[in-house]
Amino acid sequence: MSFKEEVRTWLEENCPASCRGSTDVPGGGTKVPMSDDQRLWLERAADKGYTVPSWPAAYGGAGLSTANELILLQEMRAMVAPAPVMGMGIMMLGPTLLEYGTDEQKEQHLPKIARGEVWWCQGYSEPTAGSDLASLRTRAEDAGDHFVINGQKIWTTAANNADWIFCLVRTNPDVPKHEGISFVLFTMDQPGVTVKPIQLISGASPFCETFFDNVIASKSDLVGPLNKGWTVAKRLLQHERSGMRALATGGNRETGAELSDLAREYVGELDGRINDPVLRSEIAVHYMNAAAFRLTQARTLEESAGSTPGPATSIFKLYGADLAKARAELQVSIMGTHGVGWEKDNFTADEAAITRSWLAGKARSIAGGSNEVQRNIIAKRVLGLPD
Repeated sequence: MSFKEEVRTWLEENCPASCRGSTDVPGGGTKVPMSDDQRLWLERAADKGYTVPSWPAAYGGAGLSTANELILLQEMRAMVAPAPVMGMGIMMLGPTLLEYGTDEQKEQHLPKIARGEVWWCQGYSEPTAGSDLASLRTRAEDAGDHFVINGQKIWTTAANNADWIFCLVRTNPDVPKHEGISFVLFTMDQPGVTVKPIQLISGASPFCETFFDNVIASKSDLVGPLNKGWTVAKRLLQHERSGMRALATGGNRETGAELSDLAREYVGELDGRINDPVLRSEIAVHYMNAAAFRLTQARTLEESAGSTPGPATSIFKLYGADLAKARAELQVSIMGTHGVGWEKDNFTADEAAITRSWLAGKARSIAGGSNEVQRNIIAKRVLGLPD
């Protein structure tokens, strides 16, 4: 039996029917509930190593080659099987620890990430350090076997649900700003951590303000050398921006299928086709763009032999953000006045949710590094253009 056949059989036998086609992917951790089938799917995939298929088996992965990982992701997409678990632990911190973490750090954190037992959040941006991240002010003072941390972070995604945080702190204020930063890990449930969700235009609050008042981080949870956290931080962002793990979502958010369904419902169809040739063309173009983007990500993964490419990942972040926003605009356009509903008394729950998703999507070109920053990285580090 080929690996493709083996994977297809395993997915058919182990992915619950109720999970297939869902875009609701749990982030793990202890604070967000899962359905029984979601938990079953996570447990089965974790036992197989398929939550993090390319990671070594010693840390909860399946140790798959790049070629076999792509086969697994393709079969999940074909079945419309969602990732068993996602989040910053899998997409960002885990790959970074594999590269920069000590053996003890890998053994402590990676298996829990692979099993969805811990939810991680990211402590990067501050009120005065957004695009100019290296200007961060959160301080970590040496207290022997631990650091004492004081300061503030902002736009800390899902900090209110997180168990742990990976955080950039200033450990030496007397050197050039990029050279005095360290990368530390610490728990979010300790005294001194205060989290305040930020209400957004969409009505949701995935982002938070996070305050640290004499918070403790163990020296054993310093990732990379002291004062050299900027290198670790940049590498983590490359993992985030590569979007490789997004290939595993298995959903049909970017295939155009949902757009076609919406168009048939709100515009109508004639002889089996959407009853608007311009709209048909727009949906087809979006489908081709999304497919080309996904295939480019897969090709890049193959060519890089499984490792994350460098500054070129900014291309994925830039185009992926624009693609997602374009899809949301097209979706609202298809639905007309039904696509701008707010109160559920006048619109269905699905219609109100689409409006809120469209509004929330405006942040895609800001979160994770603004599109302007990505263009600068591409210009300087990929194209080699002068400042």
